[in-house]
Amino acid sequence: MIRHTSVDVPKGTCYGWTDVPVAATFEQEAADTKKELERLLSIHQHPTTNTQYPFDKVYSSPLTRATKLATFCGYPHPRLDSRLKEMFMGDWEMQDFDEIAKTDPQILKWYEDYMHLETTNGESFPQLYERVAEFLDELKKQPYERVAVFAHGGVLVCGGIYAGLFPAENAFSHLVGYGGIQVVTL
Repeated sequence: MIRHTSVDVPKGTCYGWTDVPVAATFEQEAADTKKELERLLSIHQHPTTNTQYPFDKVYSSPLTRATKLATFCGYPHPRLDSRLKEMFMGDWEMQDFDEIAKTDPQILKWYEDYMHLETTNGESFPQLYERVAEFLDELKKQPYERVAVFAHGGVLVCGGIYAGLFPAENAFSHLVGYGGIQVVTL
């Protein structure tokens, strides 16, 4: 599971499903991600031929920040799946968190229990987890051995919980950085 690179939005901006642009540092960040992905592929060589073997399938969120990284890493035609989008932030999309707090008291409750409460007219973490788990349940039924998933931080957190890498409690403390890779076994 590969997280997209940094985005070009002001610090403190709430974004989820909004198709925001990547940061000006994309080329360098993407090159680092590609290098790490190639390193991981070389570690896991085919057991009988002892050669590096590619992914059986590559998936991506349909949002540009994920597909652009997939393309840069050599996968220009990933299978797009909307279940791999980041959490839908509803009315808060593209709003400054501090400004939201001035007009929507729901955000203060959400800050206290973001693992359970919905954003205003948006999604909750359990809803995000449910759609990511549905994707992963289907993926487990496929004959693939190696799959790449280009997605978002929340999706990677869900994948880590699903695969038993860490518990839901304090799950976001395990969030990989922009362009980071999280290896899961299903």
